[in-house]
Amino acid sequence: MLTIGELASYAGVTVRAVRHYHAKGLLPEPERDHSGYRRYDAGAAVELIKIRTLAEAGVPLARVRELLQAREEEFATAVADIDKRLRADIRQRQRHRERIARLAAGDGLTLPPEVVDYLDRLRALGVDERIVRAEHDGWILLAAHSPERVPEWMARKREQIADPQLIDFFLTLSQALDRTAGDPRLAELADRLAAYITRLAEEKGEDYVDDTDIEPPLVKLMDTLAFDTVPPARRLIELLKKRGWTGWTKLERVEPTRATSTPDLTPEF
Repeated sequence: MLTIGELASYAGVTVRAVRHYHAKGLLPEPERDHSGYRRYDAGAAVELIKIRTLAEAGVPLARVRELLQAREEEFATAVADIDKRLRADIRQRQRHRERIARLAAGDGLTLPPEVVDYLDRLRALGVDERIVRAEHDGWILLAAHSPERVPEWMARKREQIADPQLIDFFLTLSQALDRTAGDPRLAELADRLAAYITRLAEEKGEDYVDDTDIEPPLVKLMDTLAFDTVPPARRLIELLKKRGWTGWTKLERVEPTRATSTPDLTPEF
């Protein structure tokens, strides 16, 4: 005969687990001996091992009770079902492991390959990592919202980053990241950005400047991401509005509030 501690040791569980199974009605409690101790026989050990095995396989305790009382054929069918579920769980966990491995590799966890290539291209061109991070987070939202449009948007992005003037703007903005909102050189940057956008609109049409076609709440969310990551961008957009354009994620032409010239886009930082 076994004490509760010996029973738990044989079955590979804790004494607390044995008592829990008693409370759930899975394992009958034996009578106490003349010394006041509960004594368990080999049958109790066998039952406890069955309970432990089923519980470790993820079978709910309510179902464990049902299986322990089932006939041999019913038990075999239930075990087969449990095995099928466990194999499905293993496949899912393997997919999770693959996703974690991709996470360790960088951007590929949450972004399509063409977007990852675009971000890598920005880095290779020397664009500040904070700007790349703002682009990265914005593309996560866009790819989740409209995955079918990513190839179309990325084709346009690849065309745009082949334009030396746009890359010059990115590099100049990189130099402006640590400047205060009142720095007068942000106005120079706004002039250059307005000139670039205006040239695109004149050469390719205003539909080319903005063809994201996304809902205003998502636009606002993406703008907030950009402004939080690249704080001078908020002031830059305020200045841009005075030059006839507004928006960061979604560019729109507006009536300028003051006359501006169209400056050269040569870096002055």
